Amino acid sequence: MTTSMYGAYGGRYVPETLIPALDELERGWAEALADPSFREELDQLGERYVGRPTPLYEAERFAPDGRRIVLKREDLNHTGAHKINNALGQILLASRLGKRRIVAETGAGQHGVATATVCARFGLECVVYMGAEDMRRQHPNVERMRLLGAEVRAVEFGTRTLKEATSEAIRDWIASVETTYYLIGSCVGPAPYPAIVRELQAVIGREARRQMLGTYDRLPDVVVACVGGGSNAIGLFAGFLDDDVRLVGVEAAGAASLGSGRGAVLHGARSSVLVDDDGQILDAHSISAGLDYPGVGPEHAALRDSGRATYVTATDEEALAAFHRLAETEGILPALEPAHALARALDIDAELVLVGLSGRGDKDLAEVLEH
Repeated sequence: MTTSMYGAYGGRYVPETLIPALDELERGWAEALADPSFREELDQLGERYVGRPTPLYEAERFAPDGRRIVLKREDLNHTGAHKINNALGQILLASRLGKRRIVAETGAGQHGVATATVCARFGLECVVYMGAEDMRRQHPNVERMRLLGAEVRAVEFGTRTLKEATSEAIRDWIASVETTYYLIGSCVGPAPYPAIVRELQAVIGREARRQMLGTYDRLPDVVVACVGGGSNAIGLFAGFLDDDVRLVGVEAAGAASLGSGRGAVLHGARSSVLVDDDGQILDAHSISAGLDYPGVGPEHAALRDSGRATYVTATDEEALAAFHRLAETEGILPALEPAHALARALDIDAELVLVGLSGRGDKDLAEVLEH
């Protein structure tokens, strides 16, 4: 069966009404993994619809003297980010389960766009919950979702960002669980979601490992990825967990769940969460809507505790500087999320560094220009 615990983290902390749906999801996922036709269809869609495999690109002018920084170009996927890997796999699973209505949450809008895209491709109803502040910051993605036929519902309470959007998506799912599939966007939430998302994003790390050996005849010294909920990072790390390779996750300084958080329950699972002394969830902040979340996937919390991965932070200003540097030296506009990873990659003392470029920056132009 699917992994439900990662050390002290993970599990299911949900209303009883959701347990049958999670059991159904777990059974459906196990059956899908055991069915060669599921993987075959997913791989074909990855190649013909998404554009996999995504290439490696060595950013020679971006890298400091004497160092090599290689980018895993998930920004070149259809829809412009890694999110489509997960959305495609889960939409196939939802179809197997007979669900015709899909709900999702989104922060930066990339998961919302990916979900709207696959719902259009498979003819399913799509409702995306998005915080009103994120809708302001990521307006082009809101319009993309609507053009793809999705209903985008604004969330107007709290910080009006990803945390509240996730809460509203879960409320919708609880109220309509018989007909609705909750297509979660990151490696968070109650089991089996973290394991499902990890497996669907592990294509990034498996490809990157093969490509590094094929191009450089060696593995990187360090693998670096940004971490909000953590799906692109866990997908990239998955390819290198058993190797002698350093793994570095980069959080937003104002949303450092792994750096400043402690064990708590958020959105159905136990993980490392930003909480106050009374256990109340704190507000997170990042210029990047996709990192603006007070929790993180439970596997990341376990990797931190075991020492297998190290988690550091980058400030808004450092991410913006890395964004501009990559644009001006390589002609690539990164999303603000991986710009945090790029910022830390510049000062990592290693000869060969692999960075997950999880998305492109078209969505962030207004925010970048404003600053």
